[in-house]
Amino acid sequence: MNKTQIITTIGPACSDRRIITDMIKVGMSIARLNFSWGTHDEHREFVLDVRMAAEQLGVQIPIIQDLSGPRVQTGAGHTIDTDIAVITQKDMDDLEALADMQVEYVALSFVKNADDIAQLRTLINNLNSGSKIIAKIERPEAIEQIDSIIDAADGIMIARGDLGDAIPFATLPFVKKDILRRCVAVGVPAIVATEMLTSMISSQHPSRADVSDMAQAVLDGASATMLSNETAVGKYPVKAVEVMRTVVDEAVQHTEAVVARF
Repeated sequence: MNKTQIITTIGPACSDRRIITDMIKVGMSIARLNFSWGTHDEHREFVLDVRMAAEQLGVQIPIIQDLSGPRVQTGAGHTIDTDIAVITQKDMDDLEALADMQVEYVALSFVKNADDIAQLRTLINNLNSGSKIIAKIERPEAIEQIDSIIDAADGIMIARGDLGDAIPFATLPFVKKDILRRCVAVGVPAIVATEMLTSMISSQHPSRADVSDMAQAVLDGASATMLSNETAVGKYPVKAVEVMRTVVDEAVQHTEAVVARF
């Protein structure tokens, strides 16, 4: 079976290597490091833990370095600063800090157009890093330029949290579906992210709405689904991965879509 990949965000709730090992065993495919939080030393330790756990199990677990972009933290949330460049000085510092670890992917937040992707690729090349680029779709400008962004990037992330704040919320499912259709048509892998399994941040059981949401993402052509707070700070990170794997594997059996994989 051509499995949909599961991306798990590494954070305080799953920083123990034993938990990472267990998440891999039950279905984790890719690890994500969220650079909106944490220190360089913490993230470097996460990279080492993921790679050691993967080596122990004899599997490959790619790592995504998710740059924070032009966001301003506001307590437990954030806003976007539209007056500054997409690639900030912090992003450049973060890239340099992990360049020697050769993470497989870098995710660029709040992409506006294909030029942002080109600028990031130049920075990555200058650091002698082979990281591929995932463009995060989070603002209306990106939707307007979506075809050129898909063409420029190595993968797309539909980041529904910030995107849902930037466009009328009732249109979000249809924008997601359209982006996935475009990605499938040209063979570019695409991630559906944010609030996919929110019910399991504090519960061992998923809501039926979350189950339906995950399945629909697969039916619409997602290459990967992503866990954020569910694994980074949630109470049941291993169980959340297990549930997501069960749901997306079932959904794959009900679709004939051929999608690209990371």
